[in-house]
Amino acid sequence: MPTPARVHSLTRLDAPAAADAPPERVIAGSGHARVWNAFTGAGGRFHAGHWQAEPGRIAVDYAETELCVLLVGRVRLSDESGAAVDFGPGDAFVVEAGFRGTWESIGRVTKIYAVLDPEG
Repeated sequence: MPTPARVHSLTRLDAPAAADAPPERVIAGSGHARVWNAFTGAGGRFHAGHWQAEPGRIAVDYAETELCVLLVGRVRLSDESGAAVDFGPGDAFVVEAGFRGTWESIGRVTKIYAVLDPEG
């Protein structure tokens, strides 16, 4: 049965693209990550797919808003004031544009993401 038009499966059938953190943002670990972007909207601002990262901690400064659903591993997000929250497999959360702090991947992390880039 064919898939309906305008319905997109978030699969990892294609080869991933490198999504390594820039070296200046890596605080601990390798910063190595990869992404399987399964969908980009017509306007180019909305993206969805899978992302996987090796253990480590990176500095983040979100211009975009991102929905994350963790499949594997644990994540700790800490803001600049030191407030922190942990998420594990099955957890879903949104990182709002303007968040600054660190993203720590505790073990290998795999997530489904949906990102809305800022206008302009």
